[in-house]
Amino acid sequence: MDMLIGFAIAVMIALTGVGAGTMTAPVLILFLHMPVPIAVGTALAYSAAVKLLVVPVQISRGQVDWRTLGLMLLTGIPGVVLGTLLFRHAVNLKSDKVWLYLALGGMIAFSSAWHIYRHFRPAKIGRDRPQRPAWLAATMLPVGAEVGFSSSGAGALGTIALLGLSRLETTQVVGTDLAFGLCLSLVGGGLHIAAGGFDAGLLMRLVAGGLLGAIAGSTLAPRIPARAMRLALSLWLLAIGIQLCWQASALAGS
Repeated sequence: MDMLIGFAIAVMIALTGVGAGTMTAPVLILFLHMPVPIAVGTALAYSAAVKLLVVPVQISRGQVDWRTLGLMLLTGIPGVVLGTLLFRHAVNLKSDKVWLYLALGGMIAFSSAWHIYRHFRPAKIGRDRPQRPAWLAATMLPVGAEVGFSSSGAGALGTIALLGLSRLETTQVVGTDLAFGLCLSLVGGGLHIAAGGFDAGLLMRLVAGGLLGAIAGSTLAPRIPARAMRLALSLWLLAIGIQLCWQASALAGS
């Protein structure tokens, strides 16, 4: 079952480009009934493993803008460290489940809603957009914190920032944001692992399935309508995010 989940998530990443952190943690929580602290740490580590397969391809194609990536990491790395520390603190609080479910569900619902919005209102790409490097760097601090706290956010929020605050072309936005997400996942996942917030056996099974899924998804990608698939996945994730928020409200009222 665990390998099948890793396989399915990797296939969907290859087909749609939706982030691993956004999908993995809620699946582990809702379908495998894993505690939130273990699910978030395991999701970050799995995300890093999957992106280690994808990012070298982006680099070889020249789709990573190194100057922009460095600017993002300047504040994104401190942000993910801060977010991880806040997460560990929240785990020790009596009301930890409420805040953890709310943060994870809210982030997934927001990112899914953004993907749905962009499906119907594509963003402008290219040199006609403004370039604000200082604002881009400042934005990456809370983005990094969100990744450290919930395992999700680098894909959706990073893409939003790059589309609004840089002049990168579409392929560069995707490649640079994937590289950014890889770096944050490595740092955040490492910190969660050091704190014991992961399941080693589950992670190995997810990665084993993910390796096969990445190959299968890359093979299927040219034959599958990615835009329609991304919309369907975003609608499903929106429902998952709302369900997590509903669980948070139920816990708060109990």
